[in-house]
Amino acid sequence: MKEIILLKDGELALKGLNRRTFEDILIKNIRTRLRHSVGEFKFIRAQSTTVIEPVDESVDFEKAVDIIQHIFGVVGISRAAQCEKNIEIIKQTALEYLGDDLAFARTFKVDAKRSDKKFPMTSPEICNEVGGFLLSKFHHLKVDVHNPDIKVTVEIRDNHAFVHGNQLKGAGGMPTGSGGNACVLISGGIDSPVAAWMMAKRGLKLTAVHFASPPYTSQRAEMKVHELLKKVAKYSGRIDLYTVHFTELQERIRDNSPEDMFTITMRRLMMKIASEIAERNDCNALITGESVGQVASQTMWALRCTDDAAQLPVFRPCIGMDKNEIIEISRKIDTFDISIEPYEDCCTVFTPKHPKTKPTVEMARTAEAAAWDDELVKTAIDSAVHTAIF
Repeated sequence: MKEIILLKDGELALKGLNRRTFEDILIKNIRTRLRHSVGEFKFIRAQSTTVIEPVDESVDFEKAVDIIQHIFGVVGISRAAQCEKNIEIIKQTALEYLGDDLAFARTFKVDAKRSDKKFPMTSPEICNEVGGFLLSKFHHLKVDVHNPDIKVTVEIRDNHAFVHGNQLKGAGGMPTGSGGNACVLISGGIDSPVAAWMMAKRGLKLTAVHFASPPYTSQRAEMKVHELLKKVAKYSGRIDLYTVHFTELQERIRDNSPEDMFTITMRRLMMKIASEIAERNDCNALITGESVGQVASQTMWALRCTDDAAQLPVFRPCIGMDKNEIIEISRKIDTFDISIEPYEDCCTVFTPKHPKTKPTVEMARTAEAAAWDDELVKTAIDSAVHTAIF
């Protein structure tokens, strides 16, 4: 009996003539992630399902399944036993492979999918034969066709039969890289990792920019960002992080920009620096975690002033969400506990007592011009520290 993984890719089935391109990207992503963490696997694509076989049967199967479950583009996966297309062998395989699960279940059903129409039994006949056999071995079981504890699925395909239990849910979304490249401005807070995760789920490959202001911010604050991105990378794959040292620019803004415009001026410089780093990495959009009205720099007027400085489109997937909704996602992707660690990022440095909530673009441009320094901006961009996050 050979154990394999059956991959269901869901939304990709709707892609029409370019579906193969999306499937190729998904398989490449899975192959890369498995090779990096577990080992080599073989991929066989047929009839809306991808069969994933380990080249070395000693690989950590549990770890492989967990990795695949978290890769964007995977809707569902099943651990399955591969066997000969013989009903007696299929019944015995179901008993051996799913026996432990059936022993602890109260109800079950059998579902058969007969892609090979040359197989001598129909799908209902397979269900009856396998179901009756399992009932004879597990007298406590009852059949529940609507909501069983375990669904035993038998798939009859061209070369083999597959037997598996309940399907495991995948991360969904689109394969990373299928939607292009984008650059996320990542802080140590709750919102920006969620925004990164949401856009990666739609197929965007991520580059990240983080602004650090030592000694006002600590090394631990930077490591916090690394840990947050690792959580996102579990779904998206590799993220290239650029850490920009922002201290001198922040001090210049403090000394030259009106106090009530400090945050807007800082955000405008961040947008310009991030835009340059994004374009150097072939990114076509910026991503932020902003939500309308959450803080003074996220009013509609302030966001307009921020967008005026960006050289690329700005995606804000959290824009209409309240804090509880964002926190719910952060808990789901396991970033919340890291985000609330008490290590401040540069956005909290020199915060004005009374920030302007309805700035105009003209006011923002004037405040920026007073604080702008070509050499400092160029140095911040050119000296950004690159780290690959996996």
